[in-house]
Amino acid sequence: MRQIPVDTNGATLMVAQPPQTKMRDKRNGVIATDLDTGHTLVTVDVLFVMNGNAEVVTITVAEPDISGELAMGTPVALTGLVARPWENEFNGQKKHGISFRAVAVTSLAAGASKPKAA
Repeated sequence: MRQIPVDTNGATLMVAQPPQTKMRDKRNGVIATDLDTGHTLVTVDVLFVMNGNAEVVTITVAEPDISGELAMGTPVALTGLVARPWENEFNGQKKHGISFRAVAVTSLAAGASKPKAA
């Protein structure tokens, strides 16, 4: 799958919505997991502010790769952020968009815990 690196240098990033468990199948309660590690995936809504423009983007990350408290308004760093174009067809309707995935989401708040060792 094509991945496009996203440069966050010069951007202000803060949590808009705390981490939520990502569901693979909401109807049946199936939780999404990373295909390589098996870790549970979570989504974090992040306010991305750059050049006077602000947008909330949903970032997917493996649960163990979140460090520190991610309450609303917490400044964060996004490590290894990539954008992935996607397209699917369901019931004859084509849908497409861009999803965002990060290697890690780290709180920049004073007193935040250190990232977990790999």
